[in-house]
Amino acid sequence: MTALEVFTQNDGEVTKAYYAELGQCGFAGQLGVALFRAAKRSGRAKEYRRGRWRREAYSVKEWSLQEVSRILTGQTEITWGWKQDPQVLFGEEPSHVLYVDLSFGQCSFHSPTRGAGPDYQREWDGQHNSAAHIIQWCDAAMRAGKAVSA
Repeated sequence: MTALEVFTQNDGEVTKAYYAELGQCGFAGQLGVALFRAAKRSGRAKEYRRGRWRREAYSVKEWSLQEVSRILTGQTEITWGWKQDPQVLFGEEPSHVLYVDLSFGQCSFHSPTRGAGPDYQREWDGQHNSAAHIIQWCDAAMRAGKAVSA
């Protein structure tokens, strides 16, 4: 399955199997899993009006953002970091944004708390294409991982 097919379906077992396979594709695959999970859970959380499912989806998203920070800490190939959202006043949530500049484009995620990692020195690109960039990244990581194992 392609990343887009996994992203748009709702079978948790299919998603888990995809994560397991992608996670075996080295650094790019591990980063892809964390970004993919954050994007997928964020999208699902926005679909839920309130309640336990919404809270759980946002909780998984926040955990995934911590994983992104952990994976990216110490590497120098990808520009990433945290920045205060200038459109959100202090005391309102979310107020922090994690940015990751993938080769396919910028990804950004709002968070109520600032995670570990550097300050982001660039600006938001004004686009809402995080999921598309992550899907492209995951497909490329999967192709590269399969080429290495072949």
